[in-house]
Amino acid sequence: MTGGQLAVLAALGAFHGLNPAMGWLFAVARGMQELSRAVLLRSLPPIAAGHLASVAIVAAVVSATQSVVAGNVVAIGGGAVLVGFGLWRLLSARHFRWAGMRLSSAQLAGWSFLMSSAHGAGLMLLPVLATTSVTAGGGHAAHLAGAAPDGLAGTPAAALDGLFAAGVHTLAMFAVMATCALLVYEFVGLKVLRRAWFNMDKVWAGVMVAAGALTIALTA
Repeated sequence: MTGGQLAVLAALGAFHGLNPAMGWLFAVARGMQELSRAVLLRSLPPIAAGHLASVAIVAAVVSATQSVVAGNVVAIGGGAVLVGFGLWRLLSARHFRWAGMRLSSAQLAGWSFLMSSAHGAGLMLLPVLATTSVTAGGGHAAHLAGAAPDGLAGTPAAALDGLFAAGVHTLAMFAVMATCALLVYEFVGLKVLRRAWFNMDKVWAGVMVAAGALTIALTA
C-alpha cells in the first residue's frame, strides 16, 4: 500500500470523523446530559470500535479477493451499491435520529456499527482497496502465470492488509471525531448541531454517490 493510498484512507477517515451522524454528536449529547467531559470521552472508543468493525468487514473481504477479476467485480458491484445508497439518502426526506441516550459501552458500539453500515462507511474505502488489489494482481501477473489458479490469489495476509487499511482509516476518524466532540462540547450547543447534522447528512450522501461513480469509472 502506497503513501498516497494511506493518505486517502486517512482523509476518508477524517471526513467520517467530521460527520456528526458517525457518532460524535451522540457523544456530545451524552456528555451534556451528564454534565461531564469524562462521559463524552468514554463514549468515543466504543463509537470508534463499532465503526472499525463495520469498515473492517468490507475491507477484509475486498482485500482478500486480490485477483484482477475479483477486484473489478467487487469494485463495480460495490460502486453501484454506493451510488444507489447515496441517491436514496439524497432523495429521502428522512434522516437518522438518535434514540435514548443511556446506553452501555457495548450498546454504543453496536449502535455505531449499525450507523456506520447504514451510511455505507466501508463502501467508501472501495476506490482505494480495489485499486490496491488490482495493482497487486497486475504487478504479479507474469510471476503467477501458470503457477497458481486465480482463485487462490486471496490469502489471509491480504485480508490483514484490508484490516490494516481499516485501522488507518479509523484512527484518523477517531482523532477528528474526538477533536470535533470536545470543541463542540466546550463552545457550541445542540440546537445548532441538529441543523448542521441534516446538512452534513446530505453532503455525506453526495460524496457517496461521487465515490461510487468514481469506483465504477476507474475499474470498468
